Formats: sequence, C-alpha cells, structure tokens
Amino acid sequence: MASCLELSKHEILAGEILRNIAVPRLYELAVSQEGGAITSSGALATFSGEKTGRSPKDKRIVENPQSARDVWWGSVNIPITEESYLACREQALRFINGRDRVYIVDGFAGWDHGYQLKVRVICTLAYHALFMRNILIRPTPNELTNFGEPDFVILNAGEMAADRRIPGVSSTTSIQLNLERKELLILGSKYAGEMKKGIFTAMNYWMPQRGVLSMHCSANEGPRGEVTLFFGLSGTGKTTLSSDLRRRLIGDDEHCWTDHGVFNIEGGCYAKCINLTEEHEPQVYRAIRFGSVLENVVFDPETREANYEDRSITENTRCCYPIEHIDNAQIPCVGSHPRDIIFLTCDAFGVLPPVSRLTPAQAMYHFLSGYTAKTAGTEVGVNEPEATFSACFGAAFLVLHPARYAELLAKRMRQHHTRAWLVNTGWSGGPYGVGSRMKLTYTRAIIDAIHDGFLADVPLHEDPVFELQIPASCPGVPTEMLVPRNTWADQQAYDRMALKLATLFRDNFSKYAEGASQEVRQAGPKL
Repeated sequence: MASCLELSKHEILAGEILRNIAVPRLYELAVSQEGGAITSSGALATFSGEKTGRSPKDKRIVENPQSARDVWWGSVNIPITEESYLACREQALRFINGRDRVYIVDGFAGWDHGYQLKVRVICTLAYHALFMRNILIRPTPNELTNFGEPDFVILNAGEMAADRRIPGVSSTTSIQLNLERKELLILGSKYAGEMKKGIFTAMNYWMPQRGVLSMHCSANEGPRGEVTLFFGLSGTGKTTLSSDLRRRLIGDDEHCWTDHGVFNIEGGCYAKCINLTEEHEPQVYRAIRFGSVLENVVFDPETREANYEDRSITENTRCCYPIEHIDNAQIPCVGSHPRDIIFLTCDAFGVLPPVSRLTPAQAMYHFLSGYTAKTAGTEVGVNEPEATFSACFGAAFLVLHPARYAELLAKRMRQHHTRAWLVNTGWSGGPYGVGSRMKLTYTRAIIDAIHDGFLADVPLHEDPVFELQIPASCPGVPTEMLVPRNTWADQQAYDRMALKLATLFRDNFSKYAEGASQEVRQAGPKL
C-alpha cells in the first residue's frame, strides 16, 4: 500500500491505492472487476475495448522551449501547447481520483544502471498494472523500499474519453508526452501498448543526448558472446527470428547501444500472437503461462484454450510476459557490441534477395529507409502489395530527426567493425498472389549461416538494380532461390517490378537526402 501523502506530488488522492501488489491479487481484481479470464495455460486474458492497437494520429508532444528545437516536428510528432496538456492532465486526474481503487507500479527502464530510468505507472485497471509489471524491469524488495521519486511518470486514464474541445485534441483519444515534466498522459484508449511505446519514445529523446543509440530492434547472443541485432517492422519476423534455442535472448523489441555494449530497455516481451504455434515459435508459445497477459485473444469459453488463429477481434492479438518466461533469456539483459546487424524486410513485391550483405553506406541507406510491404487483404483498400517505409525501422517512436540515429549507428558500426545484412522474409518467385512466401526454415538457415560465419567468406555477386551483394550459396537454402530474378517464370516481369520498387525507394529517400552524405545517397538502387 502507499499512502495518499506519498503520492501527493502526483496529485493522486483516490481512496484505495494498491502499490506494487502481487500478481495473484492483480489476477483476482482483473477477473472480478474487469471481465478478465484465466486461460488453460494460466495466462490472464483481457480485452482493450474499441482500441486494439496504437493511435499514432492522436499522439502529441508538448511544445516547450527547452525541447522544441530538437524535436522532429511533423506527422509523427505533432505539437500541443502546455496549456492544453494541463487541461487534459486535470481531466485525467479527476477521473483517476474518482475511481474506487488506483494501481501504482514502480519499475525500471534500462538494464544498464548507468542509463536506467525509474518509472512510475499510475493506472485504474489491474490488467494495465500487470502488463506494466511485466514490461518494466522488476525491482528487488530492497530497490522498492528505496525507490524514491521516479524519473518518468505515466498517468493512464484510458477509460476516460479525451475532451475534444481542448485545443490540439483531435479525437476522444489523446496520448501526450511532456518531455519537460517527464510525464506520459493517456486518455481514451485502454490498449496497453501505448504505455510501453510511450516509454520508448521518451528514451528516443533522452538517450541520444547522452551519446547512446536507442533502437527498435531485438537482440540475442551466441555461445561465444557474439551479439546480433534484428531490425524490422511488424510482420517481418523480428521476434520469431531472435528467439533461437542456440542463443540467449537479450530482448525482443527495444535496446540501446552505449560505449560499453547493448542493453535491453524492458523487463518483458510483447509478442504478436496471430497464428502462433508451438512448432514455429516454441519459446513464445511456452512463455504464455501464469503471469502473462493475453490481449484481445479469443478463447474457448468452456475449455479456456486460446485460439491464436481467430482474428475476429483484431489481427493485432498480443501477449505480454516477463522475459524470465523465456528459458534461455540472458539475465541481466545486456550484451557486448554487436558483431552482426540484420535488417528484416517482408518484400511482398518478390524483388529483394533472401539475403544480401550491405556495405556501411548501404546499411545507412536501408536503416533510413526502413522498408517492408503490406500484402493485399491485410487492410481495407490494399488490393496489391504496398510499400511501407519507416525510418530507422521505427519512425512512429522517433523524437529527433532520423539522421541523428543513423549517425549514431554509423559511428558504432565503424568503431566495432559490425557487419550488416538485409534479409527478405517475404515473397519469392513473384509478388504476393503469384509467388510464395519464404519458408521459415530457409530464413532460419540464413540466420544460422550468418551466425556461423559462413556468409562472411562466401563469394558474392551484385544485383544490377539494388547493387546488393548476394551470396553465391547458403547451407540449407536452394541456390536458385538466392537470386530472385531466377525464381520468376517471367523474368521481364521481374525487371519491371524491380524498377517499380527501386523508384519507390528513391522517392522515399528524397526526404532524407539533404541530411545524408553523398556516399549514403549513392548507396540506393540505380534506375
């Protein structure tokens, strides 16, 4: 328990305040008060209501003189005034203080103690408290006793609709980050991922100012301490491919790279569940047990067995669990400087090779591009493959200009002679609807060949359009698949599609060309 006096700085004056309570108690309250259910695996099944994903168009950053000159303003970072923020904050506090009970979760962001932030979550749902208990690094009893004042506070009043009459608030959902007050405010969305990504967004502002590269990537470590980073947008296989029984998992989503090595920002994982099977993702599947939170996953009302194929609520079904639920997790979640960086892309155009080695300039080009593709049918109105570019493979969470992160990555790669690879987990033999998806066994064989050092010495040949260096062979992968043009029945159709994709790359990169060196500008496809 925490007294009202202890929380008076946050203006929390609610009746019952439950601070850092045990997981079984959170289960009881989520089931009895919030409609949660316990599934056959022991996980807590919850539903986030109308919002089943993030609301990026409703995200705002408070425009203050101290930070305004550094923020990458635009469609990602939309400004809101301090006055509007305070009006929304007052609305949120009225709602929180009017509830029968309020939950407090204290934890850390960042496993490296030199860069660690103390985070306090103030929320009104037990399921949100359990979610953030999993996502944050869990303090020891002694650390909780001496926790003191937090460095960052989340005020989650997601059950309360935002007041659209407040200037700058465009809908009943409003996610606001105040960098000066070091607060995240949530109104009008119960989707728990807003809290997780709000912390990451804040880290993307503070860490580069300390010379630390914050990254939207997963990381694992081999038996000899060799670290690999996996960058990729949703659906490219970032979580799946970093879960490797031969290697120890450092983390599945958010990391920082310092002068000393890499560290995970989080104490847990937030994995997509759609079509999850024990065969393809055994570690994730087995992690879903007591203490885990299933979000918007349909389950049988009698047996309570989760149905991971059911997308009737959303395609974006999720599970959140402590990283300790992964048998081969590396605790503490830190590692040495990366030997390899892998950029994952799901190319639905069927143009890019399954694997290619990148020059340092190409690595910067593809990092700034952050390419993947949506397939037809995944969203309303998408009838053919659609290119998606997200700078640094996480534009939605960047606060500074993408070039700032790219410069830090280039510096680290040069210092530590890190190799870079582009791996296509998408289509071969034609675009979506014509060709076929890369087999997971082939992609895993490629990752193994990178880790084993085979692809570091194999002969390479150059793609004529993208100028990518394609290995001549790879164990476990049919040689004819390595050159994508050879897999198309109509090779002239391939040439046309390659030209189309190259044009899309060029047009997208024009946004960053002014801030990039000539070497990086010339590292893109040739038209």
